[in-house]
Amino acid sequence: MNRYEGHYRSPLGSITLASDGTALTGLWFEGQKYYGGEETAHREEALPVFLETRRWLDLYFEGREPDFLPPVSLSGSPFQQAVWAILKEIPYGQTVTYGDIALRLRSAGRKASAQAVGGAVGRNPVSVIVPCHRVLGQGGNLTGYAGGVAKKIALLRLEGADVSRLKTPEKGTAL
Repeated sequence: MNRYEGHYRSPLGSITLASDGTALTGLWFEGQKYYGGEETAHREEALPVFLETRRWLDLYFEGREPDFLPPVSLSGSPFQQAVWAILKEIPYGQTVTYGDIALRLRSAGRKASAQAVGGAVGRNPVSVIVPCHRVLGQGGNLTGYAGGVAKKIALLRLEGADVSRLKTPEKGTAL
């Protein structure tokens, strides 16, 4: 399978885009945990899916909720796929907890813990568009964002989310 790579300059830093030629398969802030931009790829900035993704990102970083999604293809285990499907349903500007997602999965008959959900959320290959930044720890703790807590806070603020009661992991205090 061919892998294509493109780039986007966001207000929060450089973003690497990956595609199979048709759908977006990766979107990572440069250097983030579980960064997928190290595989051999053909540089193809004008790939149609990259043009559509950049249009989505332009709207998003202007503080507007895009009314479309670029085609996305996520590769992962069945459990990861189930978690990522829930991430796609979290409304713009709102948050849920890892525990909320685990409860929802258990209600659907799947075994799930908040920790297992956290592992799947952290390996989301298409951050921002599949909004893993909208997932919080118990009690509003800003835990686990592969791009870093500062980016998570910035993305939530950009969406107009109330971050006043959220707590940073280092200090356990509100922002």
